[in-house]
Amino acid sequence: MPALCRDCLARDPPGATCLACGGRRIIRHDSLFTLPIAHVDCDAFYASIEKRDRPELLAHPVIVGGGRRGVVSAACYLARTRGVRSAMPMFKALAACPDAVVIRPDMAKYVAVAREMREMMEALTPLVQPLSIDEAVLDLSGTEALHRAPPAVVLAHFAREVERRLRITVSIGLAPNRLLAKLAAERDKPRGFAVLGPEARDWLAGQPVTLLPGVGPALARKLTAAGFTRLGQLAGLDAREAARRFGEDGPALAARARGEDSRRVDPAREAKSISAETTFETDLRALAELEAPLWQLCEKLGRRLSEKGLAAAGVVLKLKTDKFETRTRTVRLGRPTKLPEMLFRAAQPMLAKEATGAAFRLIGIGSQPLAPGDQADLPDLADPDVARRAGRWAAVEKLRARFGADAVISGRALGGRKRDAE
Repeated sequence: MPALCRDCLARDPPGATCLACGGRRIIRHDSLFTLPIAHVDCDAFYASIEKRDRPELLAHPVIVGGGRRGVVSAACYLARTRGVRSAMPMFKALAACPDAVVIRPDMAKYVAVAREMREMMEALTPLVQPLSIDEAVLDLSGTEALHRAPPAVVLAHFAREVERRLRITVSIGLAPNRLLAKLAAERDKPRGFAVLGPEARDWLAGQPVTLLPGVGPALARKLTAAGFTRLGQLAGLDAREAARRFGEDGPALAARARGEDSRRVDPAREAKSISAETTFETDLRALAELEAPLWQLCEKLGRRLSEKGLAAAGVVLKLKTDKFETRTRTVRLGRPTKLPEMLFRAAQPMLAKEATGAAFRLIGIGSQPLAPGDQADLPDLADPDVARRAGRWAAVEKLRARFGADAVISGRALGGRKRDAE
């Protein structure tokens, strides 16, 4: 059976220990040197970077997130063994792991590391599709002649280089398609390298339906009520029966249960939405109190749209009550924009309708659908002031880039600067 030592990249070591280096991280699989699709997932990305930069924390549980009223953005594996999970309310995380070191997120630092890692991926293949800041899928088909090595060897070398250059670790899944590559990457974390090939369907058959990405609690309950608790049960449905039982998404669900996935790795795939949100240190009720953090988020959203060369063709307002009830309101815009003032004008009336006495712990704003950035804030006879507003916003951003984020502060933002915990 083909094998690879992940420590020295020696091929086909005969036993459990590599004769060349003494390493024991040996991968064996019949299809090891022929599979082309890889899923790369950083291990506890934010927390790993913080531990890298603060070695004194290596032996301590670390949580990256907001204040006590915020949520967990990331947790190291030590904290996870105590029950801490991403998106968990911070008070629950600290109850589960009271000795954890809590660090506020430093997104600029994380983005810089992510960019460097993406450059390393793009040196392997042009077919790199980022899925999030710390996760991507790669297609290495046809690259063996370039690298003079099959994808498995190239990826093992990449993982070693990430550890050497960035001083964090990744887990890799190798498979014939994107779905199986993702599932493989999750089998051997952290610092893992797992392979799924032709045997995947038999392995999937005994797994719970919740293993499939996209099968959340609601769908899992629906499947269970219909008598489907294992993927093998779903895999046996033909397209007609799957559609009869589970609607138009049924055939695709049954196909995924068999490990089938026809999605290509598409580097040009555009984001579907861009958003920003914040959790308050204390609940807010009054409209005037809520408007200040909303304005700050509109500024942040406008900046993110500009950075990505996109514009908002619609605005989504998100609110979470003190009872953890989520309210989402949307509006389509007459013209695409990336100006905070226009985003605020669209979101403020929706906020006013919701701010009728309920206590809110979180507010967010998003742009969906998106439009090309060159369609944003074009001159309009009905709005002759748009060019002046765009110029004013550009000038503010230039000053902040040169002198810092606090160089220019809008009066709308002053009311919320001490309240929100990013």
